[in-house]
Amino acid sequence: MDVDPADYRRINLANWNSRVPHHEVGYALHEHRGDPTHLSSVVRFDRPRLGDIAGLKGVHLQCHIGTDTVSLARLGARMSGLDFSAPALDVARRLAGECGQDIRYEEADVYDAVDVFGSEQFDFVYTGVGALCWLPSAVRWAEVVAALLRPGGFLFIREGHPMLWSMCDPRDDQLLVVEYPYFETDGVIFHEETTYVEHEAPLESPTIVSFNHSLSEIFNALWNAGLTITVFEEHDSVPWNAMGDAMVECEPGEFRLRDQPERMACSYTLRAERR
Repeated sequence: MDVDPADYRRINLANWNSRVPHHEVGYALHEHRGDPTHLSSVVRFDRPRLGDIAGLKGVHLQCHIGTDTVSLARLGARMSGLDFSAPALDVARRLAGECGQDIRYEEADVYDAVDVFGSEQFDFVYTGVGALCWLPSAVRWAEVVAALLRPGGFLFIREGHPMLWSMCDPRDDQLLVVEYPYFETDGVIFHEETTYVEHEAPLESPTIVSFNHSLSEIFNALWNAGLTITVFEEHDSVPWNAMGDAMVECEPGEFRLRDQPERMACSYTLRAERR
């Protein structure tokens, strides 16, 4: 495909803007509006590992339409959110208002978060699953996270495992085959006319540029930025169907391999504290 990976931000922004109307329908926002105790499936999974965040000041990077941000606020945190998609933030602000949550949302690139919020402003930084794959540099990301945190503050992230991102589409014989880079590169271009919620009309901007980051690249980036990794856990599930018929829903909102799920880690949870 004749697309320059260096133009990743423009390409990915157009893609995410085109996802917003489908996600506004497919994310079941009525559940958040109708039940003041409702949490997103992502935050429900994270909650035992996240710990008590009541009273803490947090920022959700790459917050999209804010369902996880609202859920974190419902756990007692004083939340801010940042995303580069204006249409997504329009939905996020409406949802926060309808849920009675006072959340500050800012439109900016992740790498500009310190310019927006200032340094050492937060007790924790939260990054939801499926976020790092849109960023070309784990080093720059880790430096931003460290700068946002107060001393003693922590990063919490659950992310798709780099081994999962390296896999090709599922084969009929269910063999797992590596096709894409495991390590950080200049990006891989995909053309996907649908997103991860059900919808009929194809995306208006289906092209994306994706970036994988190996575990060592992520670990070293965090260590070099002054963060100490205190928790690391790998999971055999991920909160979307990443491999079609090769996966089955194992619990609400979680999918794992249908056959021999122990063959592959699909996601991981990481917590790191600023020294």
